[in-house]
Amino acid sequence: MIKARNDALLPLAAIGVTVVLWASAFVAIRHVGREFSPGGMALFRLLVAGVVLGAVVAFRRVERPEGGQAWPGRRHLPRLIACGVLWFGLYNVALNEAERRVDAGTAAMLVNIGPILIAVLAGFFLHEGFPRMLIIGSLIAFGGVVVIGLATSTGAETNVWGVVLCVVAAIAYAIGVVTQKPLLKDLPGLHVTWLACLIGAVSCLPFAPDLIDDLSTAAPATIWWVVYLGVMPTALAFTTWAYALARSSAGRLGAATYLVPPLAILMGWLLLGETPAALALVGGVICLAGVYIARRK
Repeated sequence: MIKARNDALLPLAAIGVTVVLWASAFVAIRHVGREFSPGGMALFRLLVAGVVLGAVVAFRRVERPEGGQAWPGRRHLPRLIACGVLWFGLYNVALNEAERRVDAGTAAMLVNIGPILIAVLAGFFLHEGFPRMLIIGSLIAFGGVVVIGLATSTGAETNVWGVVLCVVAAIAYAIGVVTQKPLLKDLPGLHVTWLACLIGAVSCLPFAPDLIDDLSTAAPATIWWVVYLGVMPTALAFTTWAYALARSSAGRLGAATYLVPPLAILMGWLLLGETPAALALVGGVICLAGVYIARRK
């Protein structure tokens, strides 16, 4: 009885931790972006997370999935590389650049078209099906994205590109989740997260000169904020995400991230004094309504 209750509650607690920390990441990225370049921030964040996760892997015994193995074989590498390069590498760089152009709340709303894309990709590649409500909700959610794009555009090219980059980040996020899910059937979530993080860091190595410049000019408090991004929203939150994803379908778990935009907007208002334009809020509500409808049975 107690074991069954824990089996049900632990994944919920894990995704709760993930949602709160990912929401805080949107606000931290917006703040840090004033002193760190997008590529330099992504590389530093991933290096910090890689060190933290590596220490955990070295000193903690990790249980293998039933019938699985501790470390990836050759057949796992394509998915692992795709997850690392797209979700940990491209996603972070695109989002960091986007948040120099749009506020934290709007970025969180736009990136959360990701659950729709996850549901579609999971239907094709993970055989989770295509409910009719998924199609209707997808159309509504993309309508919301268009409204947000109109709200954040003042005729300046930078705002439009901010929206485009958020959508690129959402696509990278969705593909990353769908490539990660099959890995978790065979491998421990901690190992998958750590290796994907290292692959993402390697893909960001061309930004090493930018990182060196950033570290030489950034305030100590700003550097500590990037350390926070590496330890909490990356090392911890991606590990709790992998734990929950191993025990749920990709589409259903993606629905939990619908809470990220309102939390990011609240944190952005409290910590940065940012409130998205009224039309952006309307677009966010439309987008969230769409993804809610898409996941209804």
